[in-house]
Amino acid sequence: MRLWRKFAIGSAAGILLAGAAMLALDAADKAFPPPLDRADTVSPEVLDADGQLLRAFATGEGRWRLKTTVADVDPQFLRMLVAYEDQRFYDHGGVDAWALGRASLQFIRNGRIVSGASTLSMQVARLIEPRAERSFSAKLLQLVRAVQTERRLSKEEILDLYLTHAPYGGNLEGVRAASLAYFGKEPRRLTVAEAALLVALPQLPERRRPDRNLKAAQEARKRVLDRAAVAEAVGDGEAERAEAVAIPPRRLQLPALAAHLAEAALRKEPAILKHQTTLKKPVQQGLEQVARAATMKLGPKLSLAMVMADAQTGAIVGEVGSADYFDASRSGWIDMTRVNRSPGSTLKPFIYGLAFEQGLVSQETIIEDRPADFFGYRPRNFDMSYQGDVTVREALQLSLNVPAVKLLDAVGPSRLLVRFRRAEVRPALPANETPGLAIGLGGVGITLKDLVQLYTALADRGQPARLGDGITGTPGKLDGEPLLEPVAVWNVADILSGVIPPAGAPQRGIAYKTGTSYGYRDAWSVGYDGRFVLGIWVGRPDNSAVPGLTGYGTAAPILFEAFAKSGIATTPLPRPPAGAVRIAQSELPISQRRFALNASGLLVASGREPAPQIVYPPEGAHIDLGAKGGDLSPLMLKLQGGRAPFRWLANGKPLPDLSRRRTQQWQPDGGGYSKLTVIDSAGRAASVGVFID
Repeated sequence: MRLWRKFAIGSAAGILLAGAAMLALDAADKAFPPPLDRADTVSPEVLDADGQLLRAFATGEGRWRLKTTVADVDPQFLRMLVAYEDQRFYDHGGVDAWALGRASLQFIRNGRIVSGASTLSMQVARLIEPRAERSFSAKLLQLVRAVQTERRLSKEEILDLYLTHAPYGGNLEGVRAASLAYFGKEPRRLTVAEAALLVALPQLPERRRPDRNLKAAQEARKRVLDRAAVAEAVGDGEAERAEAVAIPPRRLQLPALAAHLAEAALRKEPAILKHQTTLKKPVQQGLEQVARAATMKLGPKLSLAMVMADAQTGAIVGEVGSADYFDASRSGWIDMTRVNRSPGSTLKPFIYGLAFEQGLVSQETIIEDRPADFFGYRPRNFDMSYQGDVTVREALQLSLNVPAVKLLDAVGPSRLLVRFRRAEVRPALPANETPGLAIGLGGVGITLKDLVQLYTALADRGQPARLGDGITGTPGKLDGEPLLEPVAVWNVADILSGVIPPAGAPQRGIAYKTGTSYGYRDAWSVGYDGRFVLGIWVGRPDNSAVPGLTGYGTAAPILFEAFAKSGIATTPLPRPPAGAVRIAQSELPISQRRFALNASGLLVASGREPAPQIVYPPEGAHIDLGAKGGDLSPLMLKLQGGRAPFRWLANGKPLPDLSRRRTQQWQPDGGGYSKLTVIDSAGRAASVGVFID
């Protein structure tokens, strides 16, 4: 009886002591929690639109430590890791008692460490709270921290910490950084040989670095593959085959794309660890490859910039800010996509588009390319020669200066800039100057990004897109009126798609325009298909002259090469809209056969003030407005000559309002033959008969 009493008293005391110990442990756990917040320090990353890594930045202490989760890693690697490092990982609470007992017994028997007892949880504790000394107290703290960590985190979260912080030699930490540095790829798909190397390196990362001690790396990998549990995890024969695979002897550079945009993303949101951009990694790689090759051919101190955008969404899919970010001789740190420069002749297509829209000219209208004086402004062609009489189509394709200035004089420089505002683009005028004719030849400042934004209208039926900044700015189509009417846009594209590519460049079905600024300071080339716009700038960041620098000779070859290397398939240019047609010169109205202006700015065929004349649609034209589908599109009416205001009649019925403009829209009631008439304020009339299909 006395024995049972003693047992009962002892048991009660044991329970009380155990309870007290648990309370003490809980109190200590709360008072001295594991420093898990230290694990939050990882490398900032800049990603493309699909989440692929474009560029990473080292941590404050200079470590490449990319945040990695279980979902980022090949499942086979995880099986091999657990099989080699901690077979009972999913069963213990931070400390593997069986492994600890085995290691202690082996140490007593052999007088040295034969096998370790560190669990993955203990290794995570050591990585988060590293200690220089290897003492009993340090090991004891590691055991306690492992238990504390297990009480706070799930097994998957503990694996996430190991995958992020495991050392791989030098300043590489984590499986992602190691996989990118040694294999040049993300660790989502690893071979058995690659996975075995990544399992082996963290035990002795400096001694086993394959870029410094290839033999040690091979032996360490073999040790992993020879482990029975690992062989079972990878399947029959896989371990033997993996041992024969060569180990990469060099460390690769981590992805370092889009330097300027990545730096801008970090400045804009320094607290964010992952920065999403609108770029596409394959496109960015292709553009930077072309930029590096072009840099080798360019002269000293020359830089280049590229912007490629999706005209339908406004997303910047590729951007190169300079020839080489780290080349001080080229001022590579300057992002030349955001710097105002003279655009040369690259604005001419918009001048011609306005002239087409207002009915001043057609593609086959004759225009003079001869010396001209515009109240003291005397534009000259690039090669100092003149072509005489040319068609409007030839004038734009040859980028002749005098015809462009004549058309700008007719449409008005201010009107051109107003149209640019529809695309949210405001070119920089010289100080204290109003818009003048010189803007047609590059007498304004504009950035490459804004120039590409203007050209998105030409690639998408006149409707411009907002490009944003490629980071957090929201791209998209701009609401409101189009920059140009679809028929005018089609005429411009029809002309520019016929420009001969540079020597040796393939015909890619794109429309493009080149430009060279005054004094050979800037070379430009902007091209587009039915979906994407690509702009190229070449020059010196300090705005110095570069003899021999031209848009066609310098920038255009880069444009075609960049389109090819972007990896994007060519999208056909848009089909002609309703009413778009190229009219032969012999079939043009008299007033459109030759472009000439009288003192009042009216198009004339002789010295007298002309009577009104309908220039579109032409007499007898068949115009497809969708009559068969039952949903008719409006028809654009254009006239020349006459005196405003104008009254239009369709089949004898007046349109609702008088108009002072030389363009008007008419909505037909149905298909078939229609008679269109215009009457000016002097009572003069002109008529055409057309067929609405």
